[in-house]
Amino acid sequence: MRVLLQRVRSSRVTVAGETIGEIGRGLTLLVGIAPTDTPETLEWMARKCLGLRVFPLPESDRFEASVEDVGGGLLVVSQFTLYGDCRKGRRPSFDQAAAPAVADDLYQQFVARLRQSGLRVETGQFGAMMQVSIENDGPVTLMLER
Repeated sequence: MRVLLQRVRSSRVTVAGETIGEIGRGLTLLVGIAPTDTPETLEWMARKCLGLRVFPLPESDRFEASVEDVGGGLLVVSQFTLYGDCRKGRRPSFDQAAAPAVADDLYQQFVARLRQSGLRVETGQFGAMMQVSIENDGPVTLMLER
């Protein structure tokens, strides 16, 4: 599993011109699923995303607070291209990404686990052509992998 985590001031996802998910301050999570991912992988990644200290406290510039600590939102977008292998040729290979049926199920489980936090969790639409608008804060962008 790979998650590209971005601290944002705001973020939204649209499909066919319609906004289907939107948050203010929080995290945008671009999520790639591998065929070897398990419920345990999802649990680890959810805990990591929710607990990672990437927000400053008012009196500091240091990363001291998590998205849970600041009551931020989460925008979670499926992103199989995180498993694109560009080492050979000019066209990426996506052989390392899970098949759509498997990936969709695990993605939905991941979203459900994040919702258990009580934070606002918005999503994209699995498999759709989406436009994601991200106002990156910092910028802070981290690649998480398990």
